[in-house]
Amino acid sequence: MSSDLNDLDLKSAYTAVSDTYKGTGDIHAACREMRDKSPIFVGDFIKQFGVPTNAGLQQGTRPTFALFRYHDVMNVLRDATTYTNSFILEGLGAAFSDGLFILGMDGEAHRRVRALLQPAFMPDTVNKWRDTMETLIRKDFLEPLVPQKKADLMEFGLYFPIRIMYALMGFPTQDTDKYKKYAAWTLAMVGGNQIDPTKVEEARRNAGTAAKMLYDSIMEVVVARRAAGSQGDDLIGRLLRAEYEGEGLDDHQVVTFVRSLLPAAGETTTRTLGSVLTLLFNTPGTLERIKADRSLVPKLIDETIRYEPLATFKVREVAKDVEFYGVKIPKGSFVQCLVVSANHDGEIFENPDVFDIDRKQKPSFGFGFGPHMCIGQFVAKVEIACAINSILDLFPNIRLDPDMPPPVIEGAQLRGASHVHVIWD
Repeated sequence: MSSDLNDLDLKSAYTAVSDTYKGTGDIHAACREMRDKSPIFVGDFIKQFGVPTNAGLQQGTRPTFALFRYHDVMNVLRDATTYTNSFILEGLGAAFSDGLFILGMDGEAHRRVRALLQPAFMPDTVNKWRDTMETLIRKDFLEPLVPQKKADLMEFGLYFPIRIMYALMGFPTQDTDKYKKYAAWTLAMVGGNQIDPTKVEEARRNAGTAAKMLYDSIMEVVVARRAAGSQGDDLIGRLLRAEYEGEGLDDHQVVTFVRSLLPAAGETTTRTLGSVLTLLFNTPGTLERIKADRSLVPKLIDETIRYEPLATFKVREVAKDVEFYGVKIPKGSFVQCLVVSANHDGEIFENPDVFDIDRKQKPSFGFGFGPHMCIGQFVAKVEIACAINSILDLFPNIRLDPDMPPPVIEGAQLRGASHVHVIWD
């Protein structure tokens, strides 16, 4: 990654993160073996795939254990008292200190902060944006592609979620180059966990610099919005009017809070869309069924999130001594929850390795679970649904491009498809 972050473009930043977390090996096969033979792994299970954990910089410096079965993963993720998140902030430096960073909060402080944010991402609020989302997707992104009769849909998938989410948060989106730059800096922060030891220091310096540049840019927006009266139903407007611990949020708290959400603002939707499209086109009969019955689109999305969760594992720190399967896990240890494994647990899901949009839905862990479940999941699902419906409406007889490699979902940590090449009539 270039040390000059002003020259960093979104596509390069996205590719760098994908490469960092791709790794090697078949994580599905490895998890299947563990799930069947040994439901707990003593040590850093993820290390074998050659990817860093994106949950914190302390991974590997203390005892680590991994869990694979559905109920074990559910019990850890739902119990935020015993299994905590605050370690995420360790080692991140001054750019993340003294602010509101929701992923690194625990207990009552996390509950109160999440309550501030929740209304902006509730279905009633997000559904007000549905028509705007669909219009933007069609007019600004897809309709200009119609005459070309071919495209890599991941080019579209990289840019539209950022445009939508930054507007929902309250950023001015007239300057498209500016919000694309913000998104590139956000991905530079995500890339701070580097596996190549020769690049670790540079990556972390870039991550810290990107965090500071984002901070300064968001601060400009927040100061201007406060001066203009803190109006609006977007996230920044709501935060400027909100109270935390009996007082209004100051600019620093609002800025750090917004910045903590940006990594998920585009990348989560982009990668999930890639998997949805891949399974839509690669699973025999599914494309025809979805074309004929659009009410199946939500089922397509939910089954994709179960079958190929974006993030393959979640990490928690143990706040007290616990025990699984006779193995003692001491306080202060890390537990890796292999959600990619839990989502394929045959005791819960019939024929778990079959992609089946008719499956009776049960809770899965693609967007997490419990108190730290992804707060923006409904936004992502609405965005993807609008994208799928618009693609099917505007691109007649859409199909995979036979002259290009078919899409493949890969990644040991962040899963998704790099390309989805299609043609239409």
